[in-house]
Amino acid sequence: MKTLSWDQFTKRIHINTTIEKLYWCWSTREGITSWFLKDAIYLRDDAPLNDTDFIKAEDKYTWFWHNWDGKEEGEILETNGKDFIKFSFAGLCEVTVTLEQTKDAVLVSLTQAKIPQDEKSKLEIFYGCSNGWTFWLANLKAYLEHDILLNETKIDLRPFGLAGYEFVNM
Repeated sequence: MKTLSWDQFTKRIHINTTIEKLYWCWSTREGITSWFLKDAIYLRDDAPLNDTDFIKAEDKYTWFWHNWDGKEEGEILETNGKDFIKFSFAGLCEVTVTLEQTKDAVLVSLTQAKIPQDEKSKLEIFYGCSNGWTFWLANLKAYLEHDILLNETKIDLRPFGLAGYEFVNM
C-alpha cells in the first residue's frame, strides 16, 4: 500500500461515458470550458488554438475560473491523444490525468505531484487543490452523466474572503 505524503495526492472517480468524451473534456478549449473553466486560452507557437483543437505537449495555457479573479498559467507537458494528459499547475506542480476503461465505466485518475513542502504549500496547494479537484471531478461526473453543473456561475462568491475554502461549489 502506498503511504500518504504532502508532496502529492491522487483523486479518482468512475464516470459513465466514453474515453473519447472525457479526453475531449480535458484537452480542448470547448471541452474544458463546458464543465471546469469560465474561459481558457491555449497557445501553440504563440498562436491561439481553435476551440476544438486538441492540446499537445509544449502548448501554453491560461485558465480563468468563475468566482475567482486570478488566472492559472502553465504548459502542457505530455499528451497521447487518447487517455493521458500531464500539465504544469500551481507553480512547479504537475497534474497527470489518466483515463482507463473498466468493466462498467471510465476510471478517471488525477494526480497532483511535486507539491512544495513548506507550510503555505501544504495549506494552499495540498489542502486547497485536493479539495478543489475532488469537487471538479464530481462536477465532471454530474455534467457527463446528468447534464448538470454543480459549480456556482450566477452568484458572485468573490466578496466572501474565504470563499475558495468554504464554498463547496466554487
